[in-house]
Amino acid sequence: MSYLDSLRVFVRVVELGSITAGGRDLRLSPAGASNRIKDLESRFGVRLLNRTTRKLTTTEIGQVLYDNARKVIAALEEAEAVIASYSGTPQGVIRVVAPLGLGRRLVAPLVPRFVAENPEVEVRLRLSDRSVNIVEDGIDVAFFLGQPEDSALIWRKITDCPRVLVAAPEYLAARGTPQVPDDLKAHNCLLLRFPRSPEYYWVLQTPEGRRKMMVAGRFDADDGDVLIGWALEGAGIANRPRYEVEEHIQAGRLVEVLPETPPLAAQFGVLTPHRQLQDPKVRLFTDFAARELKARF
Repeated sequence: MSYLDSLRVFVRVVELGSITAGGRDLRLSPAGASNRIKDLESRFGVRLLNRTTRKLTTTEIGQVLYDNARKVIAALEEAEAVIASYSGTPQGVIRVVAPLGLGRRLVAPLVPRFVAENPEVEVRLRLSDRSVNIVEDGIDVAFFLGQPEDSALIWRKITDCPRVLVAAPEYLAARGTPQVPDDLKAHNCLLLRFPRSPEYYWVLQTPEGRRKMMVAGRFDADDGDVLIGWALEGAGIANRPRYEVEEHIQAGRLVEVLPETPPLAAQFGVLTPHRQLQDPKVRLFTDFAARELKARF
């Protein structure tokens, strides 16, 4: 592995806070990533990282190397993007992140087709319902449901994604079917929540306009598919994108609740860092994804 590749490993290790995570991101074993760090430390004759059982931090000189190495790598990636735009052959790695359910159902099937059309491109897809720092995590494309707030990112809307409230017939038979939004207060609402999540609410579309409903439930999860599973088992009412539950609604396994006052539709699109705006492979991938996914809604 070249000196530049070792610098790439060092930068990703610092950004992800772990030798294991940094190595995995670059398809290296923990031992391989650790050896690359040791090679750099031997080259410079200094310690670059402070390692404890709980956390990994840069030394003072390690921070200097990280700050400068990151600039070098960013400049090289920009140069590669410009060269690729002239060659007409997109090449290199695209790091993509998407929510779990959306990623499994809609994004993952696109990847083999895109790579088949662009064999010089590698796509590394990560699925998570947790929030990620797109810039710090080195993400090129992030599929997003909702309204992004980070002005440092480029937002490209693909379409609106309708949402529905659903519950199993057995749950509604036992607990009653909500007739108006206020009835939700008496029900077990299945919540998508993470550590340090803010106060939870659902926004419904009513004849009077948007209504913010504070809802509660006896349990929550950070995986939307878990919530659907619980709803199918009769555990409560879930608020999910329609594309995730339409099959269950058509089969009668789930029933749409409060169809006259559905949840506010989520904007569906992609986020890219400003630095990737001119990268032809990123632009090509987002164009491909937008075209293919818009047809699904």
